[in-house]
Amino acid sequence: MPTARSDAEHLFFEGNRLLAAGETAAAATAFSQAVALVPDLAEAWSNLALMHERAGDDASAEPCHRRAILALPDNLSIVLNLGAFLLRRKCLDEAQTLLRGAVAAAPDAAPAWSMLGAVLTCLKQPDRAEPCFRHALALDPDYRKARFNLAYGLLRQGRLTEGFAALEARDGYQRLATHFTCARWSGEPLAGKSIIIGFEGGHGDMIQFCRYGAVLKAMGAAHLSLVCHPALTSLLRSLAGVDRVFSFEQDVPRSGWDFWIPPLSLPHFCGTGLDTIPAVIPYLQPDPTRVAHWQARLPVTGMKVGLAWKGNPRFENDADRSLPALDILAPLGRVAGVQFVSLQKGPGEEQASSPPAGLTLLALGQDFDDFEDCAAVIAGLDLVISVDSAVAHLAGSMGVPCWLLLPDYQTDWRWMTERTDSPWYPQHMRLFRQRPGAEGWAAVIDEVVLALALHATEVARIKQAKVALND
Repeated sequence: MPTARSDAEHLFFEGNRLLAAGETAAAATAFSQAVALVPDLAEAWSNLALMHERAGDDASAEPCHRRAILALPDNLSIVLNLGAFLLRRKCLDEAQTLLRGAVAAAPDAAPAWSMLGAVLTCLKQPDRAEPCFRHALALDPDYRKARFNLAYGLLRQGRLTEGFAALEARDGYQRLATHFTCARWSGEPLAGKSIIIGFEGGHGDMIQFCRYGAVLKAMGAAHLSLVCHPALTSLLRSLAGVDRVFSFEQDVPRSGWDFWIPPLSLPHFCGTGLDTIPAVIPYLQPDPTRVAHWQARLPVTGMKVGLAWKGNPRFENDADRSLPALDILAPLGRVAGVQFVSLQKGPGEEQASSPPAGLTLLALGQDFDDFEDCAAVIAGLDLVISVDSAVAHLAGSMGVPCWLLLPDYQTDWRWMTERTDSPWYPQHMRLFRQRPGAEGWAAVIDEVVLALALHATEVARIKQAKVALND
């Protein structure tokens, strides 16, 4: 005769089946019915929590996670699910306590060691995080997530050779691997060979790593092709050495090259270390016709400064790297002799049409068709001030001075730690970092205001000197 527990277990397994079939709403219903019948069915609570997380409902997910671990505190999967939730919610001290308990109870569990390392990384304790990742890999050398997490830690420290080698554990380029029929390049001689660089990551990644096209040509590649995001195709045709540029929306041929390579693998197979980053700047140039078109819309007088305050909202750390609103930059308006231009396209662009009081802003970003339009405007600017977004990489690739606003929490690996400059864009990039423990961006913007006042005075002096020389 069926019992409440057997019915609940049946609902739990049915929920798993529905989940595997992609029917998430029906799966959530099944898990809810299961725990209604048997309130201590921990696995159903844990899966229901994950359903709420997928729906963006953390308020409902948290009590489900806690009911699950209360019912079955020694189940490693349930512990790790709660640990991942706490990590994403930045409840780092509780996450550390939970995961230290997990590795004590299951010392051979590589995922627990790796997640503990991730928590310690977020707590800015790299010397304690690295041994956790390495211990996880000692337990399971094929555990890709631990190697990937280790890669980011090494790269943040400027240990690029080992870091890029470990970054090969990522698997975000599988679409390329299944598309191309030629071999994946792994450092073989390129003399007389053809190679295509696939797309990977966001627009900023492609802008940063397309520089390696010139490296491949210097290594003897006879023909170089590139696949990129549609908004980058026009601009990347200016890249030295590239023979053909495809948008990933095009019907890219599956064959016709000797090798293919994802862009973030290029530093590893080209032997990049901290002192050997290829940084011949500029390496991207907008079409002169577009530059002339946009030049006519720029202010005639004053120091011209471009602003970008939001990145792609799909980026995992976007809530920290992007500014909440344009209002955060309002203090810049106090600096005399500066004309501000909006480079913001997409999320946040509408704010440029109604800037905060005191910040006069020419809204151009909303009119951009692609990144070459943005590049053409940047070519006419004296300075770009940007959050960690593709706009910053674009300014850096063009050799236009860029001041980069960086969050304290999970600063992206490519900006390393503590540095105020970037070896990827030497002499052109200045980094302004949030102070550890500081709330919000106010202190960073105050620092930028002071620097901008000094810079504006110097730019005005140089321009005046040029006018006098021409007279």
